[in-house]
Amino acid sequence: MSTEKAGPEPSFRSDVGVELVKHSASDSDVLWAARVSTAGEQSLEELTKDPERSKGLINYLMRDRHGSPFEHNSMTFFVNAPIFVFREFMRHRVGWSYNEESGRYRELLPVFYVPGEERKLVQQGRPGKYEFVHGTPEQHRTVTEAMEESYRRSYAAYQEMLAAGVAREVARATLPVGLFSSMYATCNARSLMHFLGLRTQHELAKVPSFPQREIEMVGERMEEHWRSLMPLTHAAFNANGRVAP
Repeated sequence: MSTEKAGPEPSFRSDVGVELVKHSASDSDVLWAARVSTAGEQSLEELTKDPERSKGLINYLMRDRHGSPFEHNSMTFFVNAPIFVFREFMRHRVGWSYNEESGRYRELLPVFYVPGEERKLVQQGRPGKYEFVHGTPEQHRTVTEAMEESYRRSYAAYQEMLAAGVAREVARATLPVGLFSSMYATCNARSLMHFLGLRTQHELAKVPSFPQREIEMVGERMEEHWRSLMPLTHAAFNANGRVAP
């Protein structure tokens, strides 16, 4: 008797998903934390009554790297991305909390990453001094066909093992890092700035960074949300070379 299980058909994506699910984050959080050292407790009205002074204080804190006032806030994101992106994410440990979906407790869905045509495919140069350039149409076709075939085969093997009664935590070992996963990631503005300094390329950055494009896509979407919540802090981050305090 065949143990083959009829599971859902694999689907393929070239994007990532980032949703801000909850937050307690504003520029006034930075002002409140910084001014307690000189003025004690103050009301929100007192903190924000002089916009130019507020802007100047936040810029001063960023410029002179007084970092702790940027920690008194919180942002929780729901991130949907390939597993290999999450493995890079876990390098960021200070000021971050993560909870990822589990392949031990749920059947994983067949959603897989395939680079879009805009994704640069070819690495040129030696380690430590290289660049990525766009691939040819033939290279893109090779990547797409090879990835999709591999994904289909690995997910079919996964379904076959599940149908045979193999535990999910064992069967998942056949699945590749191109599988999409999801997680909640919680951080504060200071830890997010450290992340963005490493995981995005930007013309204003004092220290160049060369992130993998897929985690940079996540960083860009996080930064969009953060900028709308804390515009003065974001502006000071850019004005001071995108170096976290």
